[in-house]
Amino acid sequence: MNYRFSARLGNFSSSAVREILKLTQGDSIISFAGGLPAEEHFPATAVAEAFERVMRQGNKALQYGLTEGFLPLRESLGKRMAGKGMNVTPDHMLITTGSQQVIDLLSRIYLDPGDVVLVERPTYLSALQVFRSYGAVPVSVSGDKDGIDLDDLKAKLEQYKPKMLYVIPTFSNPTGRVWSEERRRGAIELCRGANALILEDDPYGELKFGDASRNYPSMFSLDKHPDDSCVVYTSTFSKTVAPGLRTGWALGDAEVIRQMARAKQAADLQSSSLDQQMLHQLLEYFDLDGHIEFVRKEYEKRMKLMADLLRRHNWRGAKWEEPKGGMFFWVELPEEIDTAELLKSAVELGVAFVPGITFYADNPQRNAMRMNFSYNDEAGTVTGMDRLTQALSAVLV
Repeated sequence: MNYRFSARLGNFSSSAVREILKLTQGDSIISFAGGLPAEEHFPATAVAEAFERVMRQGNKALQYGLTEGFLPLRESLGKRMAGKGMNVTPDHMLITTGSQQVIDLLSRIYLDPGDVVLVERPTYLSALQVFRSYGAVPVSVSGDKDGIDLDDLKAKLEQYKPKMLYVIPTFSNPTGRVWSEERRRGAIELCRGANALILEDDPYGELKFGDASRNYPSMFSLDKHPDDSCVVYTSTFSKTVAPGLRTGWALGDAEVIRQMARAKQAADLQSSSLDQQMLHQLLEYFDLDGHIEFVRKEYEKRMKLMADLLRRHNWRGAKWEEPKGGMFFWVELPEEIDTAELLKSAVELGVAFVPGITFYADNPQRNAMRMNFSYNDEAGTVTGMDRLTQALSAVLV
């Protein structure tokens, strides 16, 4: 058979994380690569009880559901979002198969081949995959520890006339940085003036360290909303409950949500209604905030451990910042080190990470690496850092 694949297939590339994870299956490799939550902290008992309550309702629980999502879940989520300054109705919300699908659906309805999408430098590698798959051109905007550089953003908006700006302003992937409120408001003002839509990706916002009462307002909450907002907001249950549920959501102007729902009908009709019903039960009967507080403290301990090990091993010329939340360290090594090559040696020694080159839209930095601290326990982290130090010792001379 002569398979005649679409020319669009040439826009797809394999995920570096997915490919690395293939190499790390089994017990021989300690992985700092994937953005994995700690499975021993999944609320398994609460999830099982919630599914049991759903199934008591009979076979109707197994029926098809609405494309937009299970209405009681959208209503419960709306109440939860209101506590974060995001006031929406169910018409302003779409339940999706993970927040990754939000990126895909919005790209499908909003981007044409050749359209420019501005992104942070560096940014989430799978978002870059999606944009490129639709023929869009990602262009990076510089930034610092306080967020995106507003002067560079203004210049890029004027130069490229982009359709969209994609950002992770709270505990970004891969750097773990958090934007100041000034940068958030400034970006909204600039993008609204340039008629550029902002896609705000917020998978890690509830995983904040230190003072739990400290508020990092979403860009969606800072803009006029829910209608006529220049921000589409997305988040997920993957980091706070369990990634296996593959359930996320989008908030935005009702017309934008309607068009995304049309695209979703063509993609998968609906996300799992059974999982959505379970999550509604979980929100109603389980102390999710208490669970998140527990997980947040556990991840902060693991972050502190990795920070201590980075200091103790004292890799020559390495630079890094202690993240204020999320799941990742971003480490920059001396310029002569190519972390893609370093990864090969590291895997041979039984440890993996993600090379920084995969997180750049353009002009990639080859000497950086992303390391996850949330997945491994203390023993695994200590052993993995020992192995990584051994791999580095061959090149740090």
